[in-house]
Amino acid sequence: MSNDPIAFPYETEHEVRFRDLDAVGHVNNVVYATYCEQCRVRFLEAVLGERAADLGVVVAHLELDYRTPIEGTGTVAVAMEPGDVGDSSFELTYELTYEGEVVATGSSVQVVVDPETGASAPLPDRWRAVLDAEA
Repeated sequence: MSNDPIAFPYETEHEVRFRDLDAVGHVNNVVYATYCEQCRVRFLEAVLGERAADLGVVVAHLELDYRTPIEGTGTVAVAMEPGDVGDSSFELTYELTYEGEVVATGSSVQVVVDPETGASAPLPDRWRAVLDAEA
């Protein structure tokens, strides 16, 4: 993990693949959630220096508001930043843009879980330090 501060919003780019499109040529609505997931995983791995599979985090809530369809292939940019931080959970907010236009906004709430019991667990102090810096 780097000692350099993380810049927010944290941004990633994702290729819109042909398989992301539905029968009418729009990106399928559930793929927007995948773009958010990819951004979230890259952020958590970059900040914590751990593999996503080892993090012990589950998504408890996901909300997306669609503004305009993405038509065809290209690149989607996802800007993400922390929202509310709780004892065992944290919110991330997202803004998705395509060809310079905001196409969706959303948020997700992640909960830290104990790998043995599946019960919620306290948010690690080093995670809180990063997330609280922007929330």
